[in-house]
Amino acid sequence: MTGTTEGRDESPQERADRQWQELIQEIRVAQTGVQILFGFLLTVVFTPLFHELPQTDRTIYIVTIVLGSLATGALIGPVAFHRIVSGRQIKPEAVAWASRLTFTGLVLLLATCTAALFLVLRVATHDALVPWLVAGVLAWYLLCWFALPLWARIRYTVEN
Repeated sequence: MTGTTEGRDESPQERADRQWQELIQEIRVAQTGVQILFGFLLTVVFTPLFHELPQTDRTIYIVTIVLGSLATGALIGPVAFHRIVSGRQIKPEAVAWASRLTFTGLVLLLATCTAALFLVLRVATHDALVPWLVAGVLAWYLLCWFALPLWARIRYTVEN
């Protein structure tokens, strides 16, 4: 099936309500992941091993924790956005901004996961293959999170 030729029979406000509900469901999944990862990253600095890490690994950690913090902010942002503009009759605009924040949060989560994996594999293995392994995982993330959905969007979207 290549998609529908007719849109939904809904008003712009009903469409915004539906899109908001769909977006909130998506954010719940991403928020959980970023919050668990960020929480774990926050504890690392308090372990005895952290203070024995070379400066390069500490720098990677700092970059990773900042990325995690930014991802958390972007993925929680839509909730604050909605709360502040609720009742102002701007749901379509709120959906658009929340969608942008969510996409930004996903990109930052991608960077956080990649940096965290890089740090962990560097510390765990000290192997020259680490950048290649991380590049492979990054390629997988890019395929699953962006390339496949974009391909499906192009392949199955029907112009009305």
